[in-house]
Amino acid sequence: MAIFVLILYTLAITLLVLYCLTQLSLAIHYINYHRKLKHEQVEQADPINPAELPVVTVQLPVFNELYVVERLIDAVAVFNYPPHLFEIQVLDDSTDETVDLVAARVAYWADKGVDIKQIRRIDRKGYKAGALQEGLATAKGEFVAIFDADFVPGPNFLMDTVSYFKDEKIAVVQTRWEHINKDYSMLTKIQAFALDMHFRVEQLGRNAAGYFMNFNGTAGLWRKAAIYDAGGWMADTLTEDLDLSYRAQLKGWKFRYIENVSSPAELPTDMNAVKSQQYRWNKGGAETARKIGFSVLSAHLPLKVKLHAIAHLFNTTNYIFIFLTAILSVPLLLIKNTYIQFDFFKYASVFLIGSISIGFAYFVATRQGEKDNRSTWSTFLKRFPIFLAITMGLSLHNARAVFKGWLGQQSAFIRTPKFNIVGASDVWKNKSYVPSKISSITYFEGLFCLYFLFGIAMGIYYGDYGLLPFHLLAAFGFGIIFYFSLKHSRYKA
Repeated sequence: MAIFVLILYTLAITLLVLYCLTQLSLAIHYINYHRKLKHEQVEQADPINPAELPVVTVQLPVFNELYVVERLIDAVAVFNYPPHLFEIQVLDDSTDETVDLVAARVAYWADKGVDIKQIRRIDRKGYKAGALQEGLATAKGEFVAIFDADFVPGPNFLMDTVSYFKDEKIAVVQTRWEHINKDYSMLTKIQAFALDMHFRVEQLGRNAAGYFMNFNGTAGLWRKAAIYDAGGWMADTLTEDLDLSYRAQLKGWKFRYIENVSSPAELPTDMNAVKSQQYRWNKGGAETARKIGFSVLSAHLPLKVKLHAIAHLFNTTNYIFIFLTAILSVPLLLIKNTYIQFDFFKYASVFLIGSISIGFAYFVATRQGEKDNRSTWSTFLKRFPIFLAITMGLSLHNARAVFKGWLGQQSAFIRTPKFNIVGASDVWKNKSYVPSKISSITYFEGLFCLYFLFGIAMGIYYGDYGLLPFHLLAAFGFGIIFYFSLKHSRYKA
């Protein structure tokens, strides 16, 4: 049994280190891109001739967004784009008062000359993917922009992105997410910290290196012909955006990521909404890997492109490895001090390369968003340890989602509620849509907090402090997830 624990632990941590090294390589590509950009060695899109502007459809998939839907419609309706080349489809699957709010705003802007329609369906078949596909059938535009309900895009979004489609092989232009409420709480700060890594280092690093990347479901502009060529929107995974992205790139379409065009959005403000979003992203990621993985492996692609595509597709599986390394670390401590006379940690120190690699990637992303070195180090040192702890705390919840995705278990598309939270004085508590159901997983998270506190006590008892920092982070991570999951479930309207 001791040997089995050692082998399983070593395998899990080795796979995590390999993934961390792919993140390091993306950080290096990101740095090299900015060096080239500084010396004007990066190709940029030329401004488009106004006479050549194409027709664009903006799709707004909406389901019960009482607090933010008016904000979204108002932002899109004032886009700086010729009115005769621009239409808005509000794909409204709502079942509450949102329907009336949408109808009122659509009528308001239609009276002002905006080509805008509220499109209702008989049922929510296919959820977001089904709504997008149905809207596509009547879309006038050669290009289709998509925004989720929590976004507040700037007026120049279309003018800033449409010129990149002069290259006829470009399927989609994805822009960077910004966060209108990132300083609202520690929870939003950590979400912003994690997402900034994705929307700076990962997305730009992949794109600059010529690797596969993904459309993020919103804040992007698609060529309609590319959507159809790739098979259209499909609802057999919870991440229809990742699925379509890979199908399009396997067909030879190119993607373009634009870091300097940002699209502000609202971050979830309660723990249960965060967990719901994480569940959808991780289960959907596993479903897409299960669906597309073999096609990527068998595709005629350069080896480095294929390796990064596999690492990208299978990255949600890392939560299984994170959870395994966490739970096995306590028996490993017992084995090391009781059964086996073998200094495992003397050799296991090589795995620190993984922590250093991922830390460097997050530092690079943090540096890009801060004004100077002092604020970069301050933000990084405050948030990176908390981010690691919360990542470990969510590992049980997310590993469960990944397992269900790999097993092919079907589940509904549960959208993440938003409450128009911008400043510190805004309140989300006791509003509609606040999740109140406490999952059984939450109680296990509380038990695992106690489990890692036991690991801390065991390390102190044996005078073996090699795993103490890890167990401290794990106990804190599981404890904070447990605490806020219970606390936030009390605020149901």
